[in-house]
Amino acid sequence: MYFSYTYLNFRFMKKVVYPILFFVLLALSSCFDIEEHYDFKPNGSCNVVYSFDMSSAVSVLMNLMPDSVKDTPQFSMVKDTSLNFYSALPDSTQLKMSPEEAEMAKASNLSVKMDLKKSIMKVGINHLAKNPADLAYYLKHLSNISLDRPLKAATNTKQPKGFDPQQLIAGEDYYSYEITPHKFYRIIDKDKFNAFLKKTQSAFSMAKAMLIETPYKLVLNFATPVKKVSNPKAIVSADRKTVTLVTNMDDVIKNPSLMNLKIDF
Repeated sequence: MYFSYTYLNFRFMKKVVYPILFFVLLALSSCFDIEEHYDFKPNGSCNVVYSFDMSSAVSVLMNLMPDSVKDTPQFSMVKDTSLNFYSALPDSTQLKMSPEEAEMAKASNLSVKMDLKKSIMKVGINHLAKNPADLAYYLKHLSNISLDRPLKAATNTKQPKGFDPQQLIAGEDYYSYEITPHKFYRIIDKDKFNAFLKKTQSAFSMAKAMLIETPYKLVLNFATPVKKVSNPKAIVSADRKTVTLVTNMDDVIKNPSLMNLKIDF
């Protein structure tokens, strides 16, 4: 996607459904704050939350919009909602799902918080894994979860032609995982990561041109103290129950191994 300032202003001033702005921001999937949170419970379950904060991108794009757009009812739309992935899918899609896919969708929720006038745009994906095997299955198949229907249902907007909301989580495909009751290993596949970069190169370039940073934060909370952490950039809390990794996509592009993490607990 190649957007120039002139093109953006032209699009916004045309008589188009202005909620498309929401999807334009989502399509710039490399241009916002990304946070991953894992909360491991004593019973072996784990709650996983992916948070995508596009507020900084909204703030920048606000400067490109004419007042005529900002004053429209569509632009004034405010959303703060949450819904279940499975319930948001049509019956025809549910019937085609395997039992494992259905269970994953039922245990996953989507949250959207949107207030464009206040430069707020946040999307969250929440999943409760019952055990290590369930968590491994979810992480392996996360990129296959369809965001199309849930996003439409959450925002009451139509998907613009050519937009694929799957870009939000497609990046998960470049990791391989080994997860047991006492291990959480994640290794980046450099070939898949480079393929991902090729697809999102224009978005990264635009983010840099607009001075939008792309930070990344990973937080893992464990029920017991961790014994070993492989990544020297990772910070272990004083009680050794929390591991935090903070970086940004610019550094990861230079050295993908920054995302590798092996934790024994």
